[in-house]
Amino acid sequence: MPKIIWGDEPADHDYPAAKSFLSLLAAPADVDQIIESYANLPVEIIKVKDVIRASSLILLPKSNFHVHKDLVKIRDKKVLSPILLVRGNGNLAQHLTIADGYHRACAVYWNSEDDFIHAKIADWAIN
Repeated sequence: MPKIIWGDEPADHDYPAAKSFLSLLAAPADVDQIIESYANLPVEIIKVKDVIRASSLILLPKSNFHVHKDLVKIRDKKVLSPILLVRGNGNLAQHLTIADGYHRACAVYWNSEDDFIHAKIADWAIN
């Protein structure tokens, strides 16, 4: 299994993608607060199997166009952009949200479920 090479920071285009997705889940002001908070958050290293499990999302197949594209990047030792997460809340049965990077997370899992992902993890706004 190839070693994954991670970038130091998410790519600039990851933030608008995360904002677009999160805008379906929360009010604009809350989404803006989350997106702005990523700038000050460190990149954390987390087991990919924990991210998939905590998100309760299905693992996309290797044949998925975007997953396959990311598997090729891994194989070719190209840099992957850290993913953007929003922490869940166990007390509210709220799952981890993958705001951007779902396909990358699935590709990393297919490379090895014991691999680690690099991610920034924000919290939902508390009003």
